[in-house]
Amino acid sequence: MKTDREVRCSSPAVSYGKVLFGMNIPEGAVDKTREILREVPQLTDLFMNPTIPLKTKYSVADKVFPAEMRSFMKTVCRYQKMGLIREIFAAYDRCREKQAGIINARLYCVTPPGEAQKKGIEAFICRKYGAEEAKLSVLRDDSLIGGFLLRVGSDEYDWSIKGRMDRLAQELGCAIH
Repeated sequence: MKTDREVRCSSPAVSYGKVLFGMNIPEGAVDKTREILREVPQLTDLFMNPTIPLKTKYSVADKVFPAEMRSFMKTVCRYQKMGLIREIFAAYDRCREKQAGIINARLYCVTPPGEAQKKGIEAFICRKYGAEEAKLSVLRDDSLIGGFLLRVGSDEYDWSIKGRMDRLAQELGCAIH
């Protein structure tokens, strides 16, 4: 199970995500841990509770998490980063995808592209960013009026009517002043 790609990761979460990825823990153990925390949200509350002794938290971690993940989860508890666990898993997923040559992108449009157009956009992304595979999420956005807006990481390609109108208004505003 993957986390939401839109999760914004804080600097500490990115660091922990990279450490988790670097530990070469089997993907199944990481996914199982994520599933346990999702199915039993009270565990996160327990691990974040400052009144519960660390020894108790370690004991619970030993009982509920896969053996490969226990050390990592105890470290997250010890340094009080359990509040970032969703971000940590998102950062881990990004490291895993980067190693696999996968890049994520979002396409905002009024009318969804046809299959051939979608494949063409994915091919453009792979060429432009040197990726093996592009995962394209298509989202409807009527405010664009027409055309589309493509976001790949921090890059944005705006071929929407709204974007063109905004740029024209900006140019006209500059020319008037």
